[in-house]
Amino acid sequence: MIWHAPTVLPTTTQQWSLTFRAVCEPVPGPQWRGLFARTWPAYRTWYCRPDGRRRPDLETCARMLQTHMPELVPGWRRLVRQAGGDELAARMLSLYDPPPYLTGCSQAVLAHGRRGPSLVRNYDYAPQLFEGTLTGSSLTGRKVVGMSDCLWGLVDGMNDAGLAVSLAFGGRPVVGHGFGIPLVLRYVLEVCDTVTDARAVLARVPVHMAYTVTAVDRGGGHLTAYLGPDREPGFTDLPLATNHQERPDWPEQAEATRSVPRHDALRAALAEPGLDSDTLVGHFLRPPLRTTDYSLGFGTVYTARYRPRDGWCEYRWPGSVWRHRVGAMHPGRHVVIVDGR
Repeated sequence: MIWHAPTVLPTTTQQWSLTFRAVCEPVPGPQWRGLFARTWPAYRTWYCRPDGRRRPDLETCARMLQTHMPELVPGWRRLVRQAGGDELAARMLSLYDPPPYLTGCSQAVLAHGRRGPSLVRNYDYAPQLFEGTLTGSSLTGRKVVGMSDCLWGLVDGMNDAGLAVSLAFGGRPVVGHGFGIPLVLRYVLEVCDTVTDARAVLARVPVHMAYTVTAVDRGGGHLTAYLGPDREPGFTDLPLATNHQERPDWPEQAEATRSVPRHDALRAALAEPGLDSDTLVGHFLRPPLRTTDYSLGFGTVYTARYRPRDGWCEYRWPGSVWRHRVGAMHPGRHVVIVDGR
């Protein structure tokens, strides 16, 4: 989601080669240190870039983590040790008041499919800025699988209780005090069993930008949360989200990302009689939900499907699929070629 070592290389003006890595460590160890070594120079540049806001000191970062997400503090301290005790890395890894960043994304819940509920989403971003790391971990004793960002945050994922979550940019340019949303998603999956639990967490943990979170649990319970540093969290049972919340508050951004047409397409798809999970995934693999403006920083990097009832996670591209299961991941790589512009 941010500035780090690219995992993508343009092959021509019309194609991009994407390399995804699966990292399976219950707690951070040699594989995580390798990821840190590859990406820390660029993360450091991102974290220190001037944006008119001072980054908080280490004492503040530690205090905010202890106050709002205490269960993550032991994992954070282990990460800091793995990073050599670097103070700047410790501050960045807290993800408290980080620099602002934007993504695209579309996401939807099919609450009562033939194989149980599903969460399907497109992650839309600049491929050369994408970490490209799928992690299987057990930081707090709970098994979690998800797509990594900021070295231990998640942009989407699922836990062994059958709770799945994903994020989308909320379509408002406000920046305030709080945590980067990838760490909040990590926290939700570490401590929550159900959508009800997730709602309680999302209602109390401050976030630094406007983001929308969609969640579904094993029983089909679902929610969409509208979060931001300048508003009380809003919750709805609407099973979909793109890049605006109740309304397009940033018209230029909504138009550039085609947020409203994608939202309308999701509504239409979910209203189809007899819709099943495979058909919904098919919609995400085609326009208008699938986007190909990679050179402009807005292309679908992957389509994900999470199935809470049986623990399967699936990452899709036209003509390619990469499957994993919570608690049964295997390390490896997956390379895909995507056509874009």
